[in-house]
Amino acid sequence: MIPTLREAPADAEILSHKLLLRAGLIRKLAGGVYTFLPLGLRTLRKVEQIVREEMDRAGGVEVLMPALQPPEIWQQSGRYETASNVLFKLKDSGNREWLLSPTAEEVITTLAANEINSYRQLPKNFYQISVKFRDEIRPRFGLMRAKEFIMKDAYSFDPTDEGAMASYRKMYDAYTRIFIRCGLKAFPVEADTGVIGGNYSHEFMVPAETGENEVAFCEACGYAANLEKATSGVPKTAAREMGPVIEKFATPGVVTIEALSKAPYSVPANRQIKTLVFIADSKPVIILIRGDDQLNETKLMAKTGAVAVRPATPEEIVPLLGAKPGSLGAVVNVPANVQVLADERLQGANGMATGANEDGFHLRNVSLERDLKVTAWFDLRTVTAGEPCVKCGQPLKIRRAIEVGHVFKLGTKYSEKLNATFLDADGVRKPSVMGCYGIGITRTMQAIIEQCNDKDGIVWPLSVAPYQVCITPLAVAPESQAMQVAEKFYEELTAQGVEVILDDRDERPGVKFKDADLVGFPIRIALGEKSLAKGEVEIKPRDGAFQAVKIDEAVAAVLKRIRE
Repeated sequence: MIPTLREAPADAEILSHKLLLRAGLIRKLAGGVYTFLPLGLRTLRKVEQIVREEMDRAGGVEVLMPALQPPEIWQQSGRYETASNVLFKLKDSGNREWLLSPTAEEVITTLAANEINSYRQLPKNFYQISVKFRDEIRPRFGLMRAKEFIMKDAYSFDPTDEGAMASYRKMYDAYTRIFIRCGLKAFPVEADTGVIGGNYSHEFMVPAETGENEVAFCEACGYAANLEKATSGVPKTAAREMGPVIEKFATPGVVTIEALSKAPYSVPANRQIKTLVFIADSKPVIILIRGDDQLNETKLMAKTGAVAVRPATPEEIVPLLGAKPGSLGAVVNVPANVQVLADERLQGANGMATGANEDGFHLRNVSLERDLKVTAWFDLRTVTAGEPCVKCGQPLKIRRAIEVGHVFKLGTKYSEKLNATFLDADGVRKPSVMGCYGIGITRTMQAIIEQCNDKDGIVWPLSVAPYQVCITPLAVAPESQAMQVAEKFYEELTAQGVEVILDDRDERPGVKFKDADLVGFPIRIALGEKSLAKGEVEIKPRDGAFQAVKIDEAVAAVLKRIRE
């Protein structure tokens, strides 16, 4: 059952998604929901096995938790509200509500609360490989962003912060080995913890132009961070000689940074203060960043601790500040109960221009220290390519990437809320220090294809290929020499533990070769009348050239190549 396609369906947007479908690995049932066909399932199981072996090697203990979860534990953790946008909710015949698991922090912490009571039972690291569900509003890119997917999630419990960091390092190292074994060129980057929480995390990224994440990195020193977390060494805004007083000037119709930078006003973007109003957990907050910078909303959420942030609407802004967007500022008419958060790059700046909170007017000669009451200073801007690395000063680069794994140091957020405590050596009850660690199994499978392909199809690494060797006889009649030699090779290689598929279809040679290349079998053995007449067969690595080998040397040649 390998239903290859010459053309990909129209809704397949990226190369790896197209190849998954064309190579007959998966089929779409509905948006974000897929059936795995035999070859796709074989590769999926191989990725799972690599993950399982490395989790066991790192001290993990495998469990299997329910996909059906009661909402009460999510309410207890606080995530019933904060993660509500991704939760699948359903009701049983008794009208009781249930959730389909998007992850399992609440379940495993509940288990630990009931089963772990003493420091002598710690540390522990539980993991599972199971189906997860997330209510993606716009599922896309095949297995990359699906409503149903397979994930390995692990959770560590330690008595101390030092122990938690040791567990974190074990998982970090295990992830490094996993992706190497899968044939992926993945690299770790500093990352935001998001709704999962915690105070320390890394994502493992696979470079890909179709990736949904952007990563800032330094080739000189190795610094790398998700753009949602990245910082740079850009200098603060240069201070000018303090102007005598603030001057109000008319700017009719000027509502953008660019418009104010043009004649007759000619205020450069880097001398403007961009004033934004956001709603953070239902409360308004004023954000100040330099005119040529962009606000990073993820950083804003992290710094404010807000569960949700969104831009305020004009209908919310006008009653608050007295003006429409484009004329906003934080010098006058700022309510005392509204926080003003400013980007660190503006600290100490003067001689700036900003809105006057009056439509059609701006202010010049503004000093951040003299004229504004800033509640707090944070790094709120988005890094751009070419800025100096925060560690070594060399220019940063930015590239797109696919996230395949994420490790978090959670601290005691969940253990405190769900009562996962233990008695220490002195008999004092303390919360366990937790970590959590996820790998998208289905996403990793597609990331391998995204990275390992050519114009003819998939180029599977040997470790995760559905079959290692494809034997292709060009004549398939039972009495033909090609079929007899093919079956002999099949038996001998199988006896040596090699995973072999024999293409016994009565198809033209071109069809067989194209299909083998499309599916991506690492090694192909072709048996045709001309080569057999010379006592030879042709061996072709998927990413290499044909090699003519004597019939009685072919099996040994294949085994040698596999060992290498």
